[in-house]
Amino acid sequence: MGKNKLIAVYPGTFDPLTNGHVSLVKRGLEIFDEIVVAVALHTPKQPVFSLQERVDMVRNAFKPFPAVKAEPFEGLLIDYVRSKNAKAILRGMRAVADFEYEFQMALMNRRLDRDIQTIFFMTDYKWLYISSTLIKDVARLGGDITGLVPENIKIELYKHYQEQKKT
Repeated sequence: MGKNKLIAVYPGTFDPLTNGHVSLVKRGLEIFDEIVVAVALHTPKQPVFSLQERVDMVRNAFKPFPAVKAEPFEGLLIDYVRSKNAKAILRGMRAVADFEYEFQMALMNRRLDRDIQTIFFMTDYKWLYISSTLIKDVARLGGDITGLVPENIKIELYKHYQEQKKT
């Protein structure tokens, strides 16, 4: 009898995916058999990239990792997690500022389904200052984001802002 896969869902908008996100997923693979990167449709911010573009960029970035899947999702996260037969929600925390919001969300998800755990990973120190918003701002202003995002995402960000300048 084969063992059940231990699956975690890593939700976010990933607009764009950063090397901090990548680092967290790679570390998660040391614990989980499969990680589903759940790219959220709804976000309080106006995304630079469409949902499908974000999913495609995440898939491309994780091509070398067959245990990582990227999918779009909308609606209640806990319902999505159940649909994937996952037992955990993977979340990253950069600093104390992230804690209050993440703790509140984890408690609500726990109330909705006590069988699904939220696992918090502290970011690696070298990614502590990185955020998707900061990376977009630097790219938009022509700054160098090499090493902060996967190469495919760096190309897409620069291309997007070059096209924006033309219009």
